[in-house]
Amino acid sequence: MAETKKIKTALVSVFHKDGLDELLKKLNDEGVKFLSTGGTQQFIESLGYECQKVEDVTTYPSILGGRVKTLHPKVFGGILARRENEGDIAQMKQYEIPEIDLVIVDLYPFEQTVASGASEADIIEKIDIGGISLIRAGAKNFKDVVIVPSKAEYGVLLDILNKKGAQTDIEDRRMFAARAFGVSSHYDTAIHSWFVK
Repeated sequence: MAETKKIKTALVSVFHKDGLDELLKKLNDEGVKFLSTGGTQQFIESLGYECQKVEDVTTYPSILGGRVKTLHPKVFGGILARRENEGDIAQMKQYEIPEIDLVIVDLYPFEQTVASGASEADIIEKIDIGGISLIRAGAKNFKDVVIVPSKAEYGVLLDILNKKGAQTDIEDRRMFAARAFGVSSHYDTAIHSWFVK
């Protein structure tokens, strides 16, 4: 049951940019379009690739000091929409929601911030909300979406792209989903441990 899906649009929202350039080059070579925010968008453009701003899709700026950037129905609708569901497809057209086939996230470094002896205010700002939500949404809809939940998986996706081009099988997407829930579980456990210390 190799349900193959083509990657056409990638949402990239990462804290650490290191190791991303090789992956972006391969995606760009395969004709994948980029969608991003803030520093990641500037990084993608600095490599010479076109990148649509999430704000242009949502028509909302990044607000509350960057706390709210991707949390919008046009972003999450694009990730969570079931591609074989006629109702979902109709609503995507109605509300002009773009299909997002690949989500690449690298979360705020919560554990490293705690370990550095940072203030409570700084630690709280490193509790990622949008990123963790993107990871969970992409993993939930693994039937249609590839979720790369941390920089540790950049190379895994690059290997798949080098072998198959910009397409993945259901087994690939399920494997990334399992890793994604592992990342979110570890992240929430670290936050929980800090709160109850």
